[in-house]
Amino acid sequence: MNELTTQSLTELAGLIRARKVSPVEVVEAHLRRIERLNPQLNAVVTLAPDALDAARRAEEAIMRGEAVGLLHGVPVTVKDTIQTKGLRTTAGSKMRAEFVPENDAVAVGRLRGAGAIVLGKTNVAEMAAAYDTENPVFGRANNPYDLTRTTGGSSGGEAAAIAACLSPGGLGSDLMGSIRVPAHFCGIVGLKPTIGRVSCDGHIPSSSGAASLGAVTGPMARHVEDVALLFRAIVDDSEAVSASLSDTLGETDVRGWRAAWYASDGIAPVTAETRGAVEAAARALADAGLNVYEARPPGVERGQDLWTKLFARAALLQMREEYRGREAEAGELVRYLLASNSDSPPPAFDDYARAWTERDYMRARLIEWMRETPLIIAPVGAMPAYEHGARKVLVEGDAVSIFRAFSYAQTYNVFGLPAVCVPAGRTREGLPVGVQIIGKPFAENSVLAAAKIVESALGGWQAPPLALPTDAQNRYS
Repeated sequence: MNELTTQSLTELAGLIRARKVSPVEVVEAHLRRIERLNPQLNAVVTLAPDALDAARRAEEAIMRGEAVGLLHGVPVTVKDTIQTKGLRTTAGSKMRAEFVPENDAVAVGRLRGAGAIVLGKTNVAEMAAAYDTENPVFGRANNPYDLTRTTGGSSGGEAAAIAACLSPGGLGSDLMGSIRVPAHFCGIVGLKPTIGRVSCDGHIPSSSGAASLGAVTGPMARHVEDVALLFRAIVDDSEAVSASLSDTLGETDVRGWRAAWYASDGIAPVTAETRGAVEAAARALADAGLNVYEARPPGVERGQDLWTKLFARAALLQMREEYRGREAEAGELVRYLLASNSDSPPPAFDDYARAWTERDYMRARLIEWMRETPLIIAPVGAMPAYEHGARKVLVEGDAVSIFRAFSYAQTYNVFGLPAVCVPAGRTREGLPVGVQIIGKPFAENSVLAAAKIVESALGGWQAPPLALPTDAQNRYS
């Protein structure tokens, strides 16, 4: 494997600033790796034709001694629901198969402003509507740990590309776990920031209306320090973010803090291996000096029902408007969603208002509880990556729908809290198992510091068999 493609995003940024490696070399290495592995993964769906030109300009700036940004010369990838100026952005929909935006999404513009080079776009669930990454424009993305299994969704192509070293990091988005579920399935790190902390402007479908209260853009990478660096580049209130990466992860000391862990939200069961990963993460934090105990935080058992009442109907109505008159262009899942409950009346305003009032009450109660216990460790979902096409999975003898299985992730979209997924275990088959660490609003530094402890103790990202050199692949199999 080309060594440059296995370097962390932070390491690459440092090597480029120190003139030890050229941005051109880094981009070329990743392009070669995409050419070799992407046919199996189908993770990267559109390459930026100007990536090498941008790398040459970045190299020239370094050689002239110009001041450079945090991510100068570092290639990144972007989920195909997030607009990129001059680069096709389809959201996995035939309606937008050739759509080329005239402007970058705000978060993409901030990455470019920090010096990053957009390498390409990554595969998604059609209109970000599923926990599988499959669409009628590009087809299905495959998990690099087992090609017969899903990458998760809807940021699944991004997670697979990063896990297999086609990209050192990039952007996803999350309304029902769409950053954290793929990160969990693909063994990488993904941060869902506090709602409103990172702009969602330029996302398809639009994160407006009800979605604006649960949807967020966030960073994904193989390592916690890389996610922290990307977050610094894209966050709206940059003056509130630590001035250096060492501040973010080194000077945010969570030792002595109380942290609660739970492996049952009262909605979906979890596999024994999932529970084991949560317990391992809890032990790692306890060993690092945190006061860790088992407890289910207040309100989490209401998370999925509130998600359905607040977001599901609004998302369906938005999708119907998007596809009005062009329903035949929808893929199988979106056609099913468009047809579902087509004759049922929308919920009464009073019903929606009651749900929102309950959400506000539960959120306030949870945040008050977190004054004493500011960190929570929980599963991302009921199980690790499942086989392509599954609509239900068997979890400890219980047949669980895919939607129900990720109540753990949905809850923190409802409450708008920051949550980071970090690798914390492996199954007997070698599949990654992530856990999420949740904090109070705007406490991204704290959840990242806790995630760094878990990563250091439990090993973090491990190269999938697909990403190993040929002789190592043979030994593995």
